[in-house]
Amino acid sequence: MYTANTAAAAGGGSSMIIMLLAMFAIFYFLIIRPENKKKKKTEEMRNSLSLGDGITTIGGITGKIVQITEDTITFETGEDRVRIQTKKWAISTTDKIEAAEAEAMKARTQGRKK
Repeated sequence: MYTANTAAAAGGGSSMIIMLLAMFAIFYFLIIRPENKKKKKTEEMRNSLSLGDGITTIGGITGKIVQITEDTITFETGEDRVRIQTKKWAISTTDKIEAAEAEAMKARTQGRKK
């Protein structure tokens, strides 16, 4: 027998699906999409490295690039010219990116003071 309770239960199932879809959309736009953008930007940075660029590794070692191969980078650290070879994925930032971020931060703080 079809009653109002059966209709309400069927309506509750569709609202549950809508809630799940809404939660997935929220997770996508707040977590997944920004992470994918960040990964793409980092990969572009690593592919655009050139000789003489200043870099910082994920371990905090800084230096200037002296040799680049397909998947490795050799860089010199400090005045003693020690050469270290590392994989490209271990590069976290370059001097260019750090300078751009510092300039953007400076512009934001100056904009607030006005």
